[in-house]
Amino acid sequence: MNESLAPPSNEVKIKLKHRDWEVEINCLESKVKTIVEDVLSGIDTSTATTQSLNSKIAEFQREINSLKLQINSGIYQTHKVKSISAQRVDILRGGATTCRGILEKLWYEGYFETEKPLGEIHEEISRRGYNYDRTAVSHSLTDMVRESILTRIGTMRSYRYAQKRPPSESPL
Repeated sequence: MNESLAPPSNEVKIKLKHRDWEVEINCLESKVKTIVEDVLSGIDTSTATTQSLNSKIAEFQREINSLKLQINSGIYQTHKVKSISAQRVDILRGGATTCRGILEKLWYEGYFETEKPLGEIHEEISRRGYNYDRTAVSHSLTDMVRESILTRIGTMRSYRYAQKRPPSESPL
């Protein structure tokens, strides 16, 4: 029989419980002290790290709660409302020269309250003096559908577009 496969006679098996940790150690009898010390120092380091992380998490939670209170009390809401109003004014004043901007202006004016096919939307944009390709209009409409501003009704090549929500409910 091969002696290298047989377990050494001076091998020790130890089960160690320390706080929330449970460790099983197999080692030579002569190495028990150093291995147990290494395991315990590793557990203590891990516990210290966990405690440090827990205190940081608690600190972040306090900061989050403080920010929530500020938001609910209106400190940030006033700034947000001004920003949204400024965007709407820009759109209504004609600052919307991109295809998407023109479609948003139409939406804000209530143009999409009733279903409109792509051809009719393209004609309205042209009537207002903008010359955009039907493909560009279609892509912008699709983006607005993805963003839940508009909804698309019908089948491919015969879609009709309508507002999904009125402008007053939108963050635009």
